[in-house]
Amino acid sequence: MKFPHFCYLVTLVSVLFSCSKESNTETDKTIDPPIVIDLVPTSAYFPPISRTNQWETVSFNALGWNEENVPTLLNFLEENDTDAFIILKNGRIVLEEYFGDFTMDDNHAWNSAGKNLTAMLTGIAQEEEYLNITDASSIYLGEGWTSLTPEQEQNISIKNQLTMTTGLDYTVDNNFCTDPECLQYLKEPNSNWYYHNAPYTLLDDVIANAVNTDFNTYFSEKIKEPIGMQGTFIKIGYNNVFFSTARSMARFGILNLQEGNWDGTTILNDMDYFNAMTNTSQDLNLAYGYLYWLNGKESFKLPNSEDTFTGNLIPNAPTDLYAALGKNDQKLYMVPSMDLVVVRMGGASDEELLGPSSFDNEIWGYIMDIIQQPTP
Repeated sequence: MKFPHFCYLVTLVSVLFSCSKESNTETDKTIDPPIVIDLVPTSAYFPPISRTNQWETVSFNALGWNEENVPTLLNFLEENDTDAFIILKNGRIVLEEYFGDFTMDDNHAWNSAGKNLTAMLTGIAQEEEYLNITDASSIYLGEGWTSLTPEQEQNISIKNQLTMTTGLDYTVDNNFCTDPECLQYLKEPNSNWYYHNAPYTLLDDVIANAVNTDFNTYFSEKIKEPIGMQGTFIKIGYNNVFFSTARSMARFGILNLQEGNWDGTTILNDMDYFNAMTNTSQDLNLAYGYLYWLNGKESFKLPNSEDTFTGNLIPNAPTDLYAALGKNDQKLYMVPSMDLVVVRMGGASDEELLGPSSFDNEIWGYIMDIIQQPTP
């Protein structure tokens, strides 16, 4: 299913969420001049949670980065249907660009990059003892949420949904369909990895039923509002798609780099869960955590494929990078060793894959040309 740009919502839903702006934490902005840091930042920065666009910036000169290579990157982005692009260092903006008629205030679909939001929210629900990821999914979805026998269904856990290891048949006509007749037995859980969207989508119902609260409401209370994000999940067909500004995606990147802490406020306190979420979660696809994509592993699998490929997921990128990756090249990259967050929103570059694509390696080639110091 292809998700068009943000204006697609206008005829689908009636919410307090316009085609270009949402009435929330970052709208009705006062226009504040950027606060430019001329020294190399060493402390983490958290943009204010208020009705303002204030966000500290740091110069290329202060970082010693190669600003002369920026035009090449921007040309590449523009040629590949990019709408928004941001690089943060220690939470501060180094580069922020919008293309065409897309602006800072416009909302864009995250597509499968929104899986990371659900993964973190699952950890919060577990920390609050609403659920345990080792629980059978049927506890929260009810018996008969699949076409399996009760015994087979009981073997599928929330963790299987988080790690794409449910064993449900991904060869059905509609891989997104969450109706019981679409969820059929193929293999035992934990015996195969496949990027199957339907079991993931049902995690939203698992969380909502566990906490006895609307999914959007719980997400807003636990993640969105505490870190100053805006945006909302919208049901489109079988999918639950998150829409927000590029800066809101960047805020979530900062939260990840700070391991679930926002300027002294704990969003996710369970470090065992956070570490499991952002590291290899099973031995079937080493480049996959709890709905997070991981670089620097010995091998990886890709959506729509049963093949295993040798080497790093993104060879040009730092090996400790982990990411939220969505269809049509929605990208949220996080690099702990370099305190970097990189956001890219737009249309498909040259492919329409569900997550990783050749675009990842190409863009990181250009980014590293900017970040790396020239050889004397």
